[in-house]
Amino acid sequence: MSEITTDVVSHLANLARIALSPKEIESLSGELGAILDNVAKVSEVATPDVPMTSHPIPLFNVFREDVPGETLTAAQALAGAPEHDGARFKVSAILGEEQ
Repeated sequence: MSEITTDVVSHLANLARIALSPKEIESLSGELGAILDNVAKVSEVATPDVPMTSHPIPLFNVFREDVPGETLTAAQALAGAPEHDGARFKVSAILGEEQ
């Protein structure tokens, strides 16, 4: 069991200038104690023969290869546009004169 008491939490809150109610101090004492106990358990099994990992399971790329394919021509892309000038989409301005 950890040595996180309400006095320790109160002292740390005072050092950090965090106002905690007595109920919050009591709750944090238990939570911080549980965290320290769990860190101690992990430290017991974290021996030099156990390799360090950043993830519990291996990660791999699930994306397909980037292979060029058929694309739309400018005319095809503009065909469904509500407004265009022949080469570009036309959209209404969203900013004022301050541009």
